[in-house]
Amino acid sequence: MGIISFLIVGALAGWLASRLLKSHGFGLVGNTLVGIVGAVIGGSINDIVGVDTGGFFSHLLTATVGAALLLFAVGLVKK
Repeated sequence: MGIISFLIVGALAGWLASRLLKSHGFGLVGNTLVGIVGAVIGGSINDIVGVDTGGFFSHLLTATVGAALLLFAVGLVKK
């Protein structure tokens, strides 16, 4: 995946995760960073489980799940 598509997937994943968890969001840059970290988390989970994903939507789903896990963990720590 190219750097531009990686940033687009990160931004979309961060935004989707913030909507799923009903958080306030972090703006464009914050959502992109959350999505990128979420993509790393989701990719790590895929590697552990042994699932091979390909394509834009599967990458978006993986990054969104990872970003949602990240936001959930941050929410637990903040409380």
